[in-house]
Amino acid sequence: MGAKTWMLVYANGDVGDALRNQPQLDRVATLEFANKLFPKDRLQPIGDGDLSFTCPPDDEIHIGCFPGVSIVAAEEFGGDYPSKLPAAFIRAGGNGTVYLHAMHSVVDWFACAKWQDGQLLRSLSLSPDSGVLEDIGERLPFEAPYWAGQYPVDDGDEDAEYPFPFHPLDLAEAALSHFFGYQLEGAMDGALIEPETIPLIKYKRVRSRWKLW
Repeated sequence: MGAKTWMLVYANGDVGDALRNQPQLDRVATLEFANKLFPKDRLQPIGDGDLSFTCPPDDEIHIGCFPGVSIVAAEEFGGDYPSKLPAAFIRAGGNGTVYLHAMHSVVDWFACAKWQDGQLLRSLSLSPDSGVLEDIGERLPFEAPYWAGQYPVDDGDEDAEYPFPFHPLDLAEAALSHFFGYQLEGAMDGALIEPETIPLIKYKRVRSRWKLW
């Protein structure tokens, strides 16, 4: 697997339903929201991307605002402990739902979180080398079959004991499907959204060297 993500999704309803009909990207609202989230950065537009790539380099953000859903990908959202995400990012979601999704295939790491009306409901972060870094709140329904061992790891080494009853990246793809209605890799369901059809605006982040008084 080669997929990577580090993103937040703000929603006032079902994300998959909102994205399924290829909603219109609101470019004015997108820039306003980007400036709200990253007030210390001067943002320079550098073209468009899409939902299939939500792991931008540290000096970029990829973001899009649609009716009922806003998606933003930035390096701040790739930390090992989702519960420690700065509160300002959560408050930006108002009284809706905020989702975090992050994974890195090189280390087989996956993290996700869900906040409702500003309250953390679930946070999970784990990798085979580090173990379970964070496990807060009740497990979400899509997690249950993985923890129950219904999707065991088959790495061809019968003598090696894998630390989890599933592969973190398999759970990461299940989270994408459950939260947002799309996947990046693995067996594809024809009913899922094609992430390439959902545009995001790319901005270069320029941190000002001058402090204004």
